[in-house]
Amino acid sequence: MKKLVVNKSGECMACLECVRACSEAFYKEFDQDLSCIRIVAKGAGAKPMTCIQCGKCMRSCEHEAITQNPKTGVYMINKKKCVGCGACVAACPMKVMVLKPENPASKCIACGICVKACPMEILEIVEK
Repeated sequence: MKKLVVNKSGECMACLECVRACSEAFYKEFDQDLSCIRIVAKGAGAKPMTCIQCGKCMRSCEHEAITQNPKTGVYMINKKKCVGCGACVAACPMKVMVLKPENPASKCIACGICVKACPMEILEIVEK
């Protein structure tokens, strides 16, 4: 299974570059609420919160808009099936799913954009 994880050997400085990269890649604007990665706390003790690919979003979706990619294990949202009800956002234990009004929901697809943006190199895509 492909996942975005936080490397425990580094320290997050809460610069928000990963948040910026995610938001701008998918919504073409920098808005912390539109990023599928969140930074909890500021300064010492800051920690990126990422999708753990647990599947709770898929199980909560009554419209079958979320499926698991059989090759990578990543949960993906079918934008054509998503009605924007927000059930998946409410079900996410990490609180990293995004629902922008009048848009389908979005979530981390382990694309690595945030990994490339992190100056501290604490994010990585791994196969588990």
